[in-house]
Amino acid sequence: MDVFGLVIAVIVLAASTHDNVAGTALLDKVAATTSGTVTKALVDQGLKKTVVDHGARLGIDVEIVQRNPADQGSVPQEKRWVVEQTNGTLMLHRRLVRDYEHLPASSESRVRWAMTAVMSRRLTRAPASSGRWT
Repeated sequence: MDVFGLVIAVIVLAASTHDNVAGTALLDKVAATTSGTVTKALVDQGLKKTVVDHGARLGIDVEIVQRNPADQGSVPQEKRWVVEQTNGTLMLHRRLVRDYEHLPASSESRVRWAMTAVMSRRLTRAPASSGRWT
């Protein structure tokens, strides 16, 4: 996602896929989609040096956002709250709450469909619905 909470690239993998494999695949997709306009990526602590090195090869500076060790419980990370907010907004779409799709490509298209609805609402400045999406 970008700084405005808009989806740049979507990748759907099995839950058993390691974070580093997913991060590498996502960086590849971002680099291919944006033609080098993305220069920095903020990631959580689940990703390791492999992803940082892969990002450097693609020309993307990958920064791992560290959690403050003094924080107790669930505390929003200052630089990553946009991602959490966008994920929450996307979960208002019924088809994204549960995994109804059989193919990863179908799941990716549902995320794009939901993001299109979010962008349309932002462009028209229409008020958000009551959370009931069809």
